[in-house]
Amino acid sequence: MKVSVNISKIDGEVFAPSSKSYTHRAITIASLSNECVIHRPLISADTLATIRACEAFGANIERREDRLIIHGINGKPYVPDNIIDVANSGTTLRFMTAIAALTDGVTVLTGDSSIRTRPNQPLLDVLNRLGVEAYSTRDNGCAPLVVRGGLKGAITTIDGSISSQFISALLIACPLTTKSTTLSIKGEMKSRPYVDVTIELLEKAGCEILLEETNNIKFIIPANQKYNLEEYTVPGDFSSASYVLAAAAMTGSTATVKNMFPSKQGDIEFIEVLRRMGADVSWDRTKGTIRVTGNSLHGTTFDAGATPDLVPTVAVLAACADGVTVIENAEHVRYKETDRLHAMALELTRMGITVKEDPDQLTITGGTLRGADLHGWHDHRIVMALTVAGMVAGDTTIDTIESVEISYPDFFEEMKSLGADISLS
Repeated sequence: MKVSVNISKIDGEVFAPSSKSYTHRAITIASLSNECVIHRPLISADTLATIRACEAFGANIERREDRLIIHGINGKPYVPDNIIDVANSGTTLRFMTAIAALTDGVTVLTGDSSIRTRPNQPLLDVLNRLGVEAYSTRDNGCAPLVVRGGLKGAITTIDGSISSQFISALLIACPLTTKSTTLSIKGEMKSRPYVDVTIELLEKAGCEILLEETNNIKFIIPANQKYNLEEYTVPGDFSSASYVLAAAAMTGSTATVKNMFPSKQGDIEFIEVLRRMGADVSWDRTKGTIRVTGNSLHGTTFDAGATPDLVPTVAVLAACADGVTVIENAEHVRYKETDRLHAMALELTRMGITVKEDPDQLTITGGTLRGADLHGWHDHRIVMALTVAGMVAGDTTIDTIESVEISYPDFFEEMKSLGADISLS
């Protein structure tokens, strides 16, 4: 499918979709608990993949209009009857690979063509050191993955520079073993806020994770724990809200996003990015509303180490800002649904913007965005960010737009409700 985007201004208010990151973790931890109700979950392609995978491990999950009722497996996953297909969800793949290590048999996990190119070797290496047989069928660290259960606690290390999802996966699985685990992080831990979100949900389930930070980060995970997540309400998603807020900032419009309460989401940083670039931003933390009015934007420096999902949005902001913006510490952004650094560099160049691409950063010189035929790279965040750019440029088409189903299924409808001149075909 394609979207055609014309020059637009927006006005009004919308509710932010619920957080994808929190929803994944709540479903997974609730499935490893006993009985749980999750209120306001995000139901999207990615979270449906996690629901299906948890059901494959034995959980019973009932979908109601605004909640999930989960009858869990009390920390003892079944051996799946069939291969687990995670579709396009990297979070599902990494979390379920670790959960498969808790079974008494063999699990095979795979996904779509994008998933089958995403790296998993650091997670596989740690699982093998923890008594599990885990390998890639093509011996390249990518899905399909085979996991023979037998997870045992031990003292081990993992590279933190590629994906925080490996660490979150181990933090979810290791408390359910019969021997304690000490997990040391080698190098910089990228996307740390996502690990903080995982620990927040684990603690709500009654789990204890000890953190030491001296020369490096070390997680001490006591064994023989049980999860007891009984009820949870998913907060709004700052990553998804960033597109609406950026559209207001870039088009000189005003928009309000509701359901934006403080949480451990790293993408809250987007509020400060908008302020640094010159947008008029007000955030009522008590009411959970963020209001942005566009203004003359100027370049900034953005460190993507903790918040990789913001890179496409910051890149389009930079494209229409005065001066130069540097998006740095971003090599790990190349290992998402697609190589997002390269994708954004290429598409913004097609729109007439000067972009210098380096291994771990983009340098973007703001200019006049012009309409173009763009490729969405089958990546929800690329598609949504380019749609916002098209609202400034006009006469823009973007393909592979069905990918928004991954995190923000109502994106186009909500942008149209705010006044965006867009049409789908």
